[in-house]
This record gives sequence, C-alpha cells and structure tokens, in this order.
Amino acid sequence: MKPRYERPGVPSGTTFTCFTRRERGFDFAWHFHQEYELTLISAGSGTRYVGTTVERYLPGDLVLLGPDLPHTYASEQSEQPSEAAVTQFRHDFLGAGFFDLPQFAAVHDLLEGSARGLAFSDVAPELRADIAGLPQLTPSAQTTRLLDVLRRLADTTATPITGAGYAAAPSTAVRDRIDVVVRYLQKAHTEPVLLDEVAALVHLSPTSFSRFFRRAIGCTLTDYVNQLRVETACRLLTTTSLPVTEVAARSGYRNLANFNRRFRELKAMRPTHYRAAHPTC
Repeated sequence: MKPRYERPGVPSGTTFTCFTRRERGFDFAWHFHQEYELTLISAGSGTRYVGTTVERYLPGDLVLLGPDLPHTYASEQSEQPSEAAVTQFRHDFLGAGFFDLPQFAAVHDLLEGSARGLAFSDVAPELRADIAGLPQLTPSAQTTRLLDVLRRLADTTATPITGAGYAAAPSTAVRDRIDVVVRYLQKAHTEPVLLDEVAALVHLSPTSFSRFFRRAIGCTLTDYVNQLRVETACRLLTTTSLPVTEVAARSGYRNLANFNRRFRELKAMRPTHYRAAHPTC
C-alpha cells in the first residue's frame, strides 16, 4: 500500500537519464524517487496525481516534480497509446554546488519551486520540441540541451501543483498513512466515502484522522474526494455523451445540485459549459 520507491538507472556515459515512455496505457503506480522529473505528455490523456492534487492531463501537459514527491499518471481507456518524454536528474548531476553559482540563480529557484510540483502553461512550441527530443540525443548533447531547457523553463509561467500545506517528503509514518488513503480513494471515490471507514484504514479515530489529514496535506478529506470526483466527471464529459445527471451519478454525486456546485468551485464553470469547451472525443 506504500508508494513504490524508485531508483532510476543511469545509462553509461552520463549522469542522468532521458527516455520515451510509450505504453498501451499508464497504470496507477504511486511512487517517488530522489530525482527531479520533467515529463512532457505527447500522446494520451488521463489523470495526473501529484502529492494529493488530482488533475486531468492531455497531450502537451508539462510538469517538473521535485525529489520525493509521490506521483503517478493513470490513462483513460483508449485505443491510442500513451506516450511521454521523461527526464530524471539529481540536483548534483552537473556537480555539487553547480546550481548555487550566481549565473544559475533562476534555475536554482525553479528547482526549489518544484518541491510542490510545477505545471507549465504557454510553453513555446520550440521549447516543447526540444524537451520531446531529449531522449534521441547523445549524452553530451542531452546535457547541454537539458541545461538550456531548465534555463528557459525558469522564464516560463509555472503554477504550483500541490497546495501550500503539502510537504513533499513528510515523515515515513505520515507518508505511509497518506498513501494508504490515496490508493483507497483512487478506487473508491465514485461510491459513498465514509469518514469512519477511511479513518479505520490507518487506525485513527474520525476526529484524529480529520486533524491528521488536514495537517498533512493542507485540505480536508471532503475537499480531496471532490477533486477526484470532479476529475472523473471531466473525463466523462469529454469522452462520452452521457447526460449530466448520469455523469454526476457515475462520478459519485447522488445530488445534482451538489455536483453542479462542486464542479463550479473547482472548474469555474458549469458542467455543460465545460463539455461545450471540450468536445466529446
């Protein structure tokens, strides 16, 4: 039930790794590692889990995740394969203290900010192409390209992914409990979620669990479940022609008014407007 700790291998002749991840679909595989991870989705769509933030991803999604930040991608069912360009590197991959040099202050700040995960918007097509092409380069060309990519990303609009209250690497005991809850809710959120049952998973009373959950991740259990349900609703709205009432029910909402209210809170629009803006595939 814990997130899997990964130790990415580094190819001979270099100090970091770049690869193209191409699969029929990305499965939910909650994990973390000591490397920074830059991921550009080139094909497929689904749900991105970072810390305790749940968001839909589409082709072009670009994120930089800091060390020890639990994450995974879960693809939607599709005949189209899923593909991503992934680069993983440690803070000292260019030598101890490299990013402490004054000329790399902006990149240093970028890496510091990635502790909460960073999602990039308005990325220039040329920059996306350079990131996508990293796995095809020789090790020396990859190194100079990655440094240039980080420099350009430092000047690109980025939004923190996790809430300010979430710590990327909480204590082992806290992280283990949170991971049990996250995995359970990933499967169970479309059904009624009872505080007593969730608290029992980690051997806490409901009152103690509520305090623990909010202190650990910066939001309530209800807030997190609503994130999961609304993202499920977004997927159904954009991949099916189901009536909104059915979308609400399949997402875990038994009350349409509550569904509409929660959807507007998180997406700043009505479900019908969201569907209109994202035509059914």
